Amino acid sequence: MTANCNSCRGKERQACTSCPGGQAQRQAEPASASDRRTFLKTTMAAAAAGWLAACDEATREAFFQKHFRELSATEKRDVFARLEREYNKQFKKKVSVGGEPAMDGVEFGYALDLSRCVGCRRCVYACVKENNQSRDPQIQWIRVLEMEKDKGVDLSEANPYYDAEKVPREGHFYMPVQCQQCRRPQCVAVCPVGATWKEPDGIVVVDYNWCIGCRYCMAACPYGARRFNWGEPSIPADEVNPDTHYLGNRPRYKGVVEKCTFCIQRTRKGRYPACVEICPVGARKFGNLLDPASEVRQVIEHKRVFLLKEEINTQPKFYYFYGV
Repeated sequence: MTANCNSCRGKERQACTSCPGGQAQRQAEPASASDRRTFLKTTMAAAAAGWLAACDEATREAFFQKHFRELSATEKRDVFARLEREYNKQFKKKVSVGGEPAMDGVEFGYALDLSRCVGCRRCVYACVKENNQSRDPQIQWIRVLEMEKDKGVDLSEANPYYDAEKVPREGHFYMPVQCQQCRRPQCVAVCPVGATWKEPDGIVVVDYNWCIGCRYCMAACPYGARRFNWGEPSIPADEVNPDTHYLGNRPRYKGVVEKCTFCIQRTRKGRYPACVEICPVGARKFGNLLDPASEVRQVIEHKRVFLLKEEINTQPKFYYFYGV
């Protein structure tokens, strides 16, 4: 039996340093939660330091890069230059990375004519080509839903996997769905690290360098508009679009989420999104919602317009309408 000194008799769970009994009790007690946290932090910090020490300079710079919205103009230029060097080496061709900011007095909006869409999916593949989406595993930002005319817009009966020799199929109509660029984006609200946000021109963007792949945004999006890179994205070098934007179509990484950005690399230069240009029947309209003379405003004000899942109040800037 271990004896205790007078100073520690009657004191519960107190480890006295002056007697054998207190020392034995202290040794028998488990480590506290704070001790465990300290140990884990120290171990993880050491592991991270070891990993970074083995990495090249570009990887270390990317690891310590600040949030995009905190970068100065000079820092952004340095980041773009670093990425361009990486992509040039990876794809053996000159790839530019831009960071064109939102234009003043512009809020982008989209309108899609369901009475014209024929379900050809040309928009899907134009989007893939323009936005450097992975070919293997395959990533697509636009889904075209086939529905029966007799049932109207019924998402529970929609078929995104239709395979027809000719479209449109008799008795059916088609509804393409992509990011709705909401005014109240639920994906932004749930992101724990601020990797996604809404820009002043209304485009919801993702910083792939900050995305941690938790997929909370995917769960929160009511439109199923976000895609996760389960594997390493693969794009043949000869198919890479070299004109990229940091917040848009630059090559992505494994383990990050991506989505439609209204072709930010084009629209911030005054061009139409690729899906608008490719549509063979003119079903897609795009423009500045703040300009009363824009085509998209004319549609909203003079056509039968509806919002997808309007009842959940995400306030999309993607409008469906019937032109005829």
